[in-house]
Amino acid sequence: MSLEQYAQFSNYAIASATVVLGLAFLAYLVQWAVARKVAAEPVLVAAGGADTAVESPSEETETRFTMAGSIGYSLTSLAALVLLAGLVTRGLAAERVPWGNMYEFGCAAVMCALIAYLALVKVWDIDWVGSIITGIGTVVLGASMLVYVPAGPLVPALHSYWLVMHVLAAMIAGAAFVIGAAASALFLVKSRAEKRTPEEARTGMLWRMPSAARMDQLAYRVNAFAFPVWTFAALISGPIWAQYAWGRYWGWDPKEVWAFITWVVYAGYLHARATAGWKGKAAAILCLVGFATFVFNFVGVNLFVPGLHSYAK
Repeated sequence: MSLEQYAQFSNYAIASATVVLGLAFLAYLVQWAVARKVAAEPVLVAAGGADTAVESPSEETETRFTMAGSIGYSLTSLAALVLLAGLVTRGLAAERVPWGNMYEFGCAAVMCALIAYLALVKVWDIDWVGSIITGIGTVVLGASMLVYVPAGPLVPALHSYWLVMHVLAAMIAGAAFVIGAAASALFLVKSRAEKRTPEEARTGMLWRMPSAARMDQLAYRVNAFAFPVWTFAALISGPIWAQYAWGRYWGWDPKEVWAFITWVVYAGYLHARATAGWKGKAAAILCLVGFATFVFNFVGVNLFVPGLHSYAK
């Protein structure tokens, strides 16, 4: 295949991955909708010698619920594979790693998030964040196409093996930050519901999710993993690359400043959890603030704040 054919295949693959991921999001939404009906049928069971009516979901509804979740997971897996093919062929077309600009970074970051989600579903059973992960992924892929640039060589500042390490570490950390933010957002909803919803009214998808305490624990674990990776990306490999490209390790460029702000917020989150025993609402809010700074660093700084990282557009 020629470089042009690789580029064309990549464009089709990434567009197809966006559509498939959108369908996965819809499948997860259907699962949530079906879960609202799961609690509706009373059945008779023997309890203490007498027949007692208890609430039990219908077998048909359970089957639909499971099927929707399976379809969502399968479509997410397919989207990740198609997106991977698109990124590989993008790299072949450009004859370099496929994360040299905002379009490529967005696509590669979504792929990392999908792989992390698919793996953690098997390890920690986190399929309950599937709708959020696929929803965010679909939006990011769609938005990335708005800043599409043709495959081509890198600007001189990017000709370094530090590009691979710096950006790859940032994407891996970002994937974990997405999952941590999703868990924290759902924690805020679930913890509020646990306090205000009586036992007999606890039906639907929210009550099929783990407890708020488990959500809080998941957020802490993934952020504890992401933080040292982000530290390497923002405060170690990034400055070394800056020295190579611009002759200084740190210059208070807007991108550098916001990467540092993200680091400070997540450092505060982990420090408060470890030393002050912060759990629950305060920790979840701080986690979401950290994720907001990460998103602004990726989107806002690149699009609206001029600086030395403007080539990332």
